[in-house]
Amino acid sequence: MFDEHAILHELGFKAIRSSGAGGQHVNKTSSKVELTFDLENSQVLLEEQKAVLRTNLLTRLTKANVLIMQCGESRSQHKNKSIIIHRFLELLKANLVEDKERIPTKIPRAVVRKRLTNKRKNSVKKTNRKPPEVD
Repeated sequence: MFDEHAILHELGFKAIRSSGAGGQHVNKTSSKVELTFDLENSQVLLEEQKAVLRTNLLTRLTKANVLIMQCGESRSQHKNKSIIIHRFLELLKANLVEDKERIPTKIPRAVVRKRLTNKRKNSVKKTNRKPPEVD
């Protein structure tokens, strides 16, 4: 698939201040981590993989095909960094998996017979509901 260790060297990280309540300490610490990954300039991924990721991650990429992810769940910058790396790797793995081609199955004869007999029964039932024709 791709070399996870090598792709980690292509990631860019930036620590930013987390939003929300948190008291005085939150105003001076940058615990939220922002991950950036330049898809076009990646040396680890093959061209086919880049094309697949471009289509699958279309809504998550910028116009310059850069993936930006953020994590501010924890108060620890190191924990946020490990969380965002894990999410990034899972996102790539999930979007690079090729779906198996569906092989259509034949409809069993018994099922076709059952459907046709039910149709006949319904037809008979509805014709019996009609009033008799008087000539």
